[in-house]
Amino acid sequence: MAELQKSYPWTRTPLVACGPMRLIALSKLAFEVSNAGGLGFIGAGSDASILSAELEKVKQLQTSSSNFGSETSALPVGVGFLLWAGDKLLDDALPLLESYKPAAIWLFAPTEPQQLTKWTEAVRRVTQSKTKIWIQVGTVKDALEATKLCQPEVLVVQGTDAGGHGLEKCAGLIPLLPEVDDAVTAHCRAEGIAKPTMIAAGGIMDGRGAAASLALGASGFVMGTRYLASPEAVIAKGYQHAVLKAADGGINTARGKLYDTLRGTTDWPLHYGGRGVLNESHRDAEKGMSVKENKRRYDEALKLGDDGWGENARLTTYAGTGVGLVTEIKSAAAITEEVRGDAVSILKRTSSKL
Repeated sequence: MAELQKSYPWTRTPLVACGPMRLIALSKLAFEVSNAGGLGFIGAGSDASILSAELEKVKQLQTSSSNFGSETSALPVGVGFLLWAGDKLLDDALPLLESYKPAAIWLFAPTEPQQLTKWTEAVRRVTQSKTKIWIQVGTVKDALEATKLCQPEVLVVQGTDAGGHGLEKCAGLIPLLPEVDDAVTAHCRAEGIAKPTMIAAGGIMDGRGAAASLALGASGFVMGTRYLASPEAVIAKGYQHAVLKAADGGINTARGKLYDTLRGTTDWPLHYGGRGVLNESHRDAEKGMSVKENKRRYDEALKLGDDGWGENARLTTYAGTGVGLVTEIKSAAAITEEVRGDAVSILKRTSSKL
């Protein structure tokens, strides 16, 4: 915990992070989370073409805030990258990371483990280690591998309840995080190296889920789906309304490749799938509709604008299984402060009963 606050002196405990949702979490959302004492991530994803403009916007926003002291040497947001995009993404990103020195980079979905090493070494070199390394994992094996190869400052441990893309096969956060923590702790002790900080992700929507993740051993937590219901998220109103209307996510969301197929985002490694709210596209696929016909109807739905989203419509609504807990639109700052405060209150209240 102390290491986190040393790296990110503007943050408050526990650390609240906004996941780097590709092209949804941009400068405004990332900055507002950080400005509220958290750490927001810009979702560059597989393409760095917009990153310069987004980082410059954060730099400008920072000048209007008194929440970042002179001890903040790095830009107070992070950037998330999808490593399957290959070497061009790294080549495009490095000059920007060297120039702006964001507080963290979030590495996810490599096609091979050596990509993690390549990114880690390059980013530490060009930023003089001012940019800290966060690596997302979903299994004990991947956590140990990332630790051995990169010694990251942070492991983001994502359980299967997460919305959007994640491993098609992995455990829920409750068993996953303690097992990862135990394995990584044992390895780091044996090797005499610093242990990465554990940050929890996957299905956290409110103070109750946040408090549970802290009780599991995390030093902070990530939310993605919850921030979809904020005005700072770059998201269509139809998508946002579909998130607010969805409920009972355990049976009304699913993880798989269908939505990627229909959207044309088929570059993901085979062992990843996207979790989204079930709709007509999904139901028709289960009834045996051909991919060609389903895609034709999906493309037609794109012409409907906001009406293309919803339970009885066709467009993709990526969201986690806790989506039913997202019931109203609030500012990113209000979400950050509310969930952090509720988590602390719940833990204090719980401990007082023991």
